[in-house]
Amino acid sequence: MASFPKSITSQLSRHSRRQFLRGLGAGIALPALASLESLKVLAADSTALGSLAETVSGAPLRTAFLYFPNGSIPSAWWPDQQGAEYKLSRSLEPLTKLRDSVQILGGLDHVNAEAGPDGAGDHARGNGTFLTGMRLNKSATDIRAGISIDQLLAREVGHLTRFSSLELSCDPARRTGSCDSGYSCAYQFNLSWSSPTTPKSAESNPRLLFERLFGAGKPGERVASLQRRRHEQRSILDYVLQDARSMQRKLAVRDREKMEQYLTGVREIESRIEKVERLGDAHELSVETPLGIPDDYEEYIAMMYELMVLAFQTDSTRVATLLLAHDGSNRSFNQIGISEGHHDLSHHMNKEDRVQKVAEIDLWYVRQFAKFLNRLREVEDVDGSPLLDNSMIVYGSGNADGNRHTHSNLPILLAGGGGGSLTPGRYIDHESRPACNLFLSLADRLGIQGLDRFGDSTGRLANL
Repeated sequence: MASFPKSITSQLSRHSRRQFLRGLGAGIALPALASLESLKVLAADSTALGSLAETVSGAPLRTAFLYFPNGSIPSAWWPDQQGAEYKLSRSLEPLTKLRDSVQILGGLDHVNAEAGPDGAGDHARGNGTFLTGMRLNKSATDIRAGISIDQLLAREVGHLTRFSSLELSCDPARRTGSCDSGYSCAYQFNLSWSSPTTPKSAESNPRLLFERLFGAGKPGERVASLQRRRHEQRSILDYVLQDARSMQRKLAVRDREKMEQYLTGVREIESRIEKVERLGDAHELSVETPLGIPDDYEEYIAMMYELMVLAFQTDSTRVATLLLAHDGSNRSFNQIGISEGHHDLSHHMNKEDRVQKVAEIDLWYVRQFAKFLNRLREVEDVDGSPLLDNSMIVYGSGNADGNRHTHSNLPILLAGGGGGSLTPGRYIDHESRPACNLFLSLADRLGIQGLDRFGDSTGRLANL
């Protein structure tokens, strides 16, 4: 199954924001759509419309960060001129029909991914620095990076949706062990970090992700399944809290402190349940649940992209990350006639046949990305515009030239219209600016106030 049926689109909202607000005011019954429920909450306070995490039209503004491994072939990636009249390069050719929805961002760097005194380990640094902008502590056990931009955004806007953020991966999660020249595997297999010492483990199984979003069981059973599970969770929590409070009175001071830490965690779970109840149930989809992880990599990526589309379409979340493969991945691409490993080929030593094979892999990844953008463009948002217009999608790698392990002039694309706040359809060379400047500018468009610095930022990225 390469993707879910497009008929799903017809099941979801085609009401414009104006129609929705008119219906809300007149007391007209509307379908129980998660995307409309979030607008309904905000509509209770008319001053909130058009503010945090929304576009001017009132539609949700979605943000995603997508990572492909091992950098790119620069000569095949970058166009030959700046501005709107650029000619698409070989690697970006699949974006031909989407060029008006994509910006090519040149000149963005991650200097904290450079070797410095730390020596080897560019794959771990490229991966771990991509969304944090911080220099990693080189250790297999003493893990220290930084909060990632997606989690910072989720802290501010995550209360508006059932899931504050979604972390997806096409690699199995790894948080322990040594992977790249003494760096922890946590750096190389996780994009998202909730704190400098805590990576957010990504879900790599499409079935588990689908059930988390929409419930287990067959179509027509999933909402009831979610409600039943939530009721069971609440019953267990009530029992635990009652028993713990009774025990707490009998404990010594130090043990009371430990118990209070435990109860804080329980209360956080309780708060998440209350949040889900407040925002309403998941939308019931008449699509079969995925069977699991496909053997075919292209089908696997298509499925994860489609789940992200569904999550945005139903307003289940507004912030997501997807690790297409960890940096240093040595996957072969037999489906396009390349039997050698990607990482091995990326050290091409300027041998033309190997350079061409890496360029073909870059092209293949962009082709899958283009399919994802097309799906976002096909789906109609709550304000009647394409979902892509109300999105900010960052696609890139933490390595620039995989042969030399450089981290300057990273291959980064920015897709979507940002609800009218972005100017796609161009190639702009930003002339050696921290990639974190881009992240600050995206946070501004989400209405987040008071964020003066992130990672190694030096200011906002102008001309977006």
